[in-house]
Amino acid sequence: MLNYIYKRFLNFLLLVVLASTMGYFLAAMALNPRSNYEGRNPPIPASSIDSKLTALNMNNKTPVVERYFTWVSGVVKGDLGTTLNEKSVNSEISRRIWVSLRLLLIGSILGSVIGVITGVVSAVRQYKPFDRYFSITSYIFLSAPVFLIALLLKFGAINLNDRLGYTLIYTVGEYSPEFQGAGFSSIINRVQHLILPTLSIALGGIAFYSRYQRNAMLDVLSSDHLRTARAKGLTKRQALFKHGLRVAILPLTTFFAYSFGLLITGAAFTETIFGWNGMGQWFITAVQANDVNSTAAVILFSSVLVLLSGFLADIVTAALDPRVRLR
Repeated sequence: MLNYIYKRFLNFLLLVVLASTMGYFLAAMALNPRSNYEGRNPPIPASSIDSKLTALNMNNKTPVVERYFTWVSGVVKGDLGTTLNEKSVNSEISRRIWVSLRLLLIGSILGSVIGVITGVVSAVRQYKPFDRYFSITSYIFLSAPVFLIALLLKFGAINLNDRLGYTLIYTVGEYSPEFQGAGFSSIINRVQHLILPTLSIALGGIAFYSRYQRNAMLDVLSSDHLRTARAKGLTKRQALFKHGLRVAILPLTTFFAYSFGLLITGAAFTETIFGWNGMGQWFITAVQANDVNSTAAVILFSSVLVLLSGFLADIVTAALDPRVRLR
């Protein structure tokens, strides 16, 4: 098992280097920070623009390979550079990481857990009212764009607040800037802001995981090893949870790992609509501003998160299925 983990970890490190390198070169060659200073009135001297961009390691007159090694030397030392606004990328990313993780962790866990449970129940009660209802509902959410679900939730909350005559669910921001309370009341205020963006992420996850888990569970229910377990005297429930669910849930570990990593940038619509200044929203802003260092930092973080999620999924899969580590 240790040898397997060691090999997978080396593979993880290699892929992180490749992904971050390709991401930096793409950002450095596609974005044009110089355009932010050209065409102004009065015009800025070219020497001043060159001096500023060189200090930020974004001067396109410097060979991209040289800029890359400058960036890498900083990353190795824990310095991700400076944004176009002359702010530390480290401080910006450290603030936004927790904003995104707070939102994505809850939404992803709720989506996966409820989705798996729903999928298992749907498979056991195939073609019954429960299965048909959740099948139709899941297809609706799978076919609807994320931003449409977020907007519908937002309009629904606004309508609910109007009917109640007070604000029960907030639709913008992580917390209320004017809120003066502390302790438990402060937690309640943040939860009120967290409900809608969490739902917009969780609903899509429930729809996806329930469909996949249902199909995986149906394959297991008709398998020989489950019939053998029943023949040896186990009840249907014992055979289902002890032998069936363990096999059916194996592929979901990989799906959950990679989908969670991709949500960091994939939740950009959700963060923008609900006013959460997280990693996804920062990525869009950085690209629009031609901020190479910020874009490269988000790509680096996303690649680490996605590949680390895959590495952990491989370990979980090996722990659940001995054939993987033996192979």
